[in-house]
Amino acid sequence: MAKAARRSTRTTKAPARDPREAIIDAFLALAAERDVHCIGLDEIAERAGVSLAELRGCYAGKLGILLGFARRVDLAVLAEGPADPESEARDRLFEVMMRRFDALAPYKPAIRRMARSARCDPALAAILRRLAIRAQAWNLAAAGISHGGLSGRVKSGGLALVYGETMRTWLGDDDPDLGRTMATLDRALRRGERGMRMMSDLCSLLPRLAESGRRGRAAATTG
Repeated sequence: MAKAARRSTRTTKAPARDPREAIIDAFLALAAERDVHCIGLDEIAERAGVSLAELRGCYAGKLGILLGFARRVDLAVLAEGPADPESEARDRLFEVMMRRFDALAPYKPAIRRMARSARCDPALAAILRRLAIRAQAWNLAAAGISHGGLSGRVKSGGLALVYGETMRTWLGDDDPDLGRTMATLDRALRRGERGMRMMSDLCSLLPRLAESGRRGRAAATTG
């Protein structure tokens, strides 16, 4: 009976926090305070409450942590499921991209500082652009829009431009309803829709032009 009583008074330990997530949070907290290139790996480890060995076991460096953060945001966007299949493609993209900005909202101070740093740090700018383009493939997938092949790469690149334009507005938009952000995104998507229609026509025309050129060369050779 006494043993049973002692067992009943034991407290259950809370599950240990995932060190990978703690490292991402620590990096973002530091990135809100100073430029990325000024942040040391030892500082990230200390802020996250892990050893350097644990940090290295989770990530190869700051780029790896950024990739981990991008994955976190992608998962948050995709967790809400596909966009409404009954709506138009532009409306589906609008829905998915606004989900992304909602997922980014808790990290706005860090993103704002990184965006400023990227203006004079070409390496950081290239990394952020690569991450933005990669994110668009997931946006297109969640919106139920084809994203494979040459056409998919063109769509991802074009959508990254829309995302970048909207991001600049979002960084300065502190209203809870994000009215300015939504207006910018709507305008950019409408322009992008026209551009993508032209690119789609061009992509369908290129194979025909290539085939016509091959036939011309074959005819010249046999003639």
